[in-house]
Amino acid sequence: MSFRAHPTASSYASGPHAATGSRSHLLNDETVEHYRKSLTDGIERVAAKLTQTERPFTGITPDRLAPEISAIDLDEPLGDPGAALDELETVYLRDAVYFHHPRYLAHLNCPVVIPAVLGEAILSAVNSSLDTWDQSAGGTLIERRLIDWTTERIGLGADADGIFTSGGTQSNLQALLLARDEACRLEQAEQSERSGFDAPVSKTEIIPRLRILASECSHFSITKSATLLGLGADSVIPVPCDRNKRMHTVALARELDRCRQDGLLVMAVVATAGTTDFGSIDPLPEIADLCERAGTWLHVDAAYGCGLLVSRRRELLDGIERADSVTVDYHKSFFQPVSSSALLVRDRSTLRHVTYYADYLNPARSVAERIPNQVDKSIQTTRRFDALKLWMTLRIMGADAIGELFDDVVDRAADGWKLLNDDPRFEVVTEPQLSTLVFRYVPPAGVSPALTDRVNRHARQALAASGEAVVAGTVVDGRHYLKFTLLNPRTSLSDIAAVLDLLADHAGGYLAEHAVPEISRYLAG
Repeated sequence: MSFRAHPTASSYASGPHAATGSRSHLLNDETVEHYRKSLTDGIERVAAKLTQTERPFTGITPDRLAPEISAIDLDEPLGDPGAALDELETVYLRDAVYFHHPRYLAHLNCPVVIPAVLGEAILSAVNSSLDTWDQSAGGTLIERRLIDWTTERIGLGADADGIFTSGGTQSNLQALLLARDEACRLEQAEQSERSGFDAPVSKTEIIPRLRILASECSHFSITKSATLLGLGADSVIPVPCDRNKRMHTVALARELDRCRQDGLLVMAVVATAGTTDFGSIDPLPEIADLCERAGTWLHVDAAYGCGLLVSRRRELLDGIERADSVTVDYHKSFFQPVSSSALLVRDRSTLRHVTYYADYLNPARSVAERIPNQVDKSIQTTRRFDALKLWMTLRIMGADAIGELFDDVVDRAADGWKLLNDDPRFEVVTEPQLSTLVFRYVPPAGVSPALTDRVNRHARQALAASGEAVVAGTVVDGRHYLKFTLLNPRTSLSDIAAVLDLLADHAGGYLAEHAVPEISRYLAG
């Protein structure tokens, strides 16, 4: 077999030991000028896009963009960073969805703060792996300090600990893994005590009896985690919400009672501090009371609402300090680049359920030698030094400045709710606690629910195709709704009003084309 020789960029290094050929692309002491120039060129391209971007999206469709990317021969390198950046302009930068734009109002994607981007550049270049001390050193201690800082903000106590993760889904998965194994351990101990035998009942016998209680508005990752953990989707029991989309504690108490009477074990109650659709915060103190009486693990999914930890609205999280585990996503309401998340636990000893030792990596003797290996706490092995982004943010900006940014978007959502609530063209589902607004365009009387759904779907799609703004959609009680997720402090009330006008125009145009026959039939009786 023969291999083709490809052209490569000329070396930016000089001197008798200058790297040449493929080695010229390795980042080391001989290639620092290549590194400096390449990154500077890349930064200039992004800076130009940020200053020139007038819309959050171009409206490109997969059918239009896919052929351009498929046509690229990855076995034929361009050989030059400038040429690669030119190509990247066409296949990515030109059509990227830009979250920094004030009329990006769709998902839980935030504009990022510059100190965190600086941290991202540093961590990528050094490329520490946070699994063991001998691969990260100071990175290990920085991550541990940030975990301690977060648990202190939550109020979990002196025995708390945690680990950085890739995102809320992974954090929720690990939390439920810990809850599952704790529930099994406690049940085995209780059954052994009752029977008087040392041999406990097997874990496989207990697992079919395990249940998770979560609100009907909880994140889909709860059911996904239950499936991955071998519990099955049916092990998640949805608890009804009140009209403000918060878990109904009377219904939770009823489900806890029913499970106990049916011989089922509630391994965890999942409360949400900031639901994805509504930004609603479950009544944490009341839920904590119920969990304490039932002896049940309480997990709080605060992936979205964690920004309240540095906000003037901190009291909205009262009760979170009683959780057994907490999910936080710094890459949502702390304005960090993806990914930056963490799982925090009240009792660090519960992390033993994910501890495995390998002689080549983290031998068991490391514990006695007091060597801090983060892999002992994580379901990942190789792991980026994502904590550095938050570290740089706190050291340059400070926690209060992050809180001010989050408070700005919560304030804007409150103003947006008033605007929507007073606008007869729209109906809004609930007043937000955080920065999410769920609403829909309301056609004239006589338009069927099915056509109303199509009108709202069309308005969203047409708006995205225009590139003038990007909004999200969701389903409430079987009907299609639109959603603003506000995470950009630059988004003004006039931006919100303008996007509402655009949505109404697209909806009205669709109605003019499709509603006349339907309304005629309605009037004819």
